[in-house]
Amino acid sequence: MIGMTHRSRTQRLVMLSASVVLIAGGVPASTTAFAAPSAPASLHVTAMTGTPTVDWVETADPPSGITAELPGKATVRKATVSIEGKAVDARVYGLDTPDGAVGFAVHDMPGDQYPLEDNLQRVLESYMINTAEPLTSSNVRKMTFDGRPALDARLTSETDGEPLTGFIRLIADDKHLVQALVLGPEANEKALKAMQERLLASLRIP
Repeated sequence: MIGMTHRSRTQRLVMLSASVVLIAGGVPASTTAFAAPSAPASLHVTAMTGTPTVDWVETADPPSGITAELPGKATVRKATVSIEGKAVDARVYGLDTPDGAVGFAVHDMPGDQYPLEDNLQRVLESYMINTAEPLTSSNVRKMTFDGRPALDARLTSETDGEPLTGFIRLIADDKHLVQALVLGPEANEKALKAMQERLLASLRIP
């Protein structure tokens, strides 16, 4: 299987998730907050994604009540960021699979505080700053998710000459900004897309 050697898949997923809170000059209270997991950085499931033996586990974000299913026990990363002088808590729930990283993020701020297009652009810019690797978006489209404004995009990057691909959805809740995303080797795009669809089908925002 193709591997990401420079950084673990989950670390990239966390960097991607963390990027969206760096909007309007928002800066993490601790620059290492997202890089320091509360559990091992790499968590692998034993079965290939998409096989019947993979156990998808409901993962809850206790502060918000937001839940989603992930293909295994997730690792949570927490950080507090400052946006316009106000502290905003953010949490990322993610894990590695044989096909790539998958997870969701919750930010305790109104999701419509900034346009979702601006948030996506900040994701791209911040990821490139944090990893020194390119990140571009395509197939960007607006939609609604359970009546909430949402934005989908396909992501592409490269690390050590290895093409990467991913999918992200930004959802604007009145109390939270929510992300659902996957990222992995381009060769696994079909499996990554299937994981993203499964994640979105299980995502519940109270």
